[in-house]
Amino acid sequence: MKAVDYTPNPQRPQFARAIRRLERDVLRMGALVEQSFRLSHQALFARNLTAAEELPRLDKKIDRFYRQIESDCTAIMTLQAPTAQDLRCLSAFMQLVRDLERIGDYAEDLAEIAIKIFPYAPHTCLPEIEAMSLHAQAMLATSLKALGDFDEAGGRRLKHLDDTVDDAYDRVYQTLAQQRDVPGVVEPIVLLALAIRCLERMADHATNIGQRVAYIVTGQRS
Repeated sequence: MKAVDYTPNPQRPQFARAIRRLERDVLRMGALVEQSFRLSHQALFARNLTAAEELPRLDKKIDRFYRQIESDCTAIMTLQAPTAQDLRCLSAFMQLVRDLERIGDYAEDLAEIAIKIFPYAPHTCLPEIEAMSLHAQAMLATSLKALGDFDEAGGRRLKHLDDTVDDAYDRVYQTLAQQRDVPGVVEPIVLLALAIRCLERMADHATNIGQRVAYIVTGQRS
């Protein structure tokens, strides 16, 4: 099936402007989430605690966008009699901003982990976790580009990219779980297990965004 780019009805210019404004707000929210992800990466892997301290402020901005976009979508659904295709777009927006909000929450969690793990020496599996984080960030960027272009193929591609993060999660988890003769406290191992779980869930939410983009364009759920 060849997808057709979603375009709001040009015969209803006020409605079309409202949809485009929503799209811009979602992408602005996405840019903030990308920034929060980058800061959490710096906090955890560059041991930059100043970056970690920025996360709560960013998370408040992300949450404000989330509430505003949900409210705007609801208002448009209620007051502007959208078509079935427009309703599909609005409902997908409401779902994918939830995915973005959750990625922002996980970024804040990673920053908290970075602060707690800071006193300990870096673990040997940290480079693989860093690669996992970079891949998940690339997935988020890909999902937002797919949204900006209403690119069905780009949205669906996320599902395959997610396999890399899942495989890394399994490998690192097994490394941490099978570690023997741990000197001192086990807190850093527990914290790293939490960190890879955050990254795995962030990649899942990026995948969800891609699938929602494909749904906007085609009307078909994968």
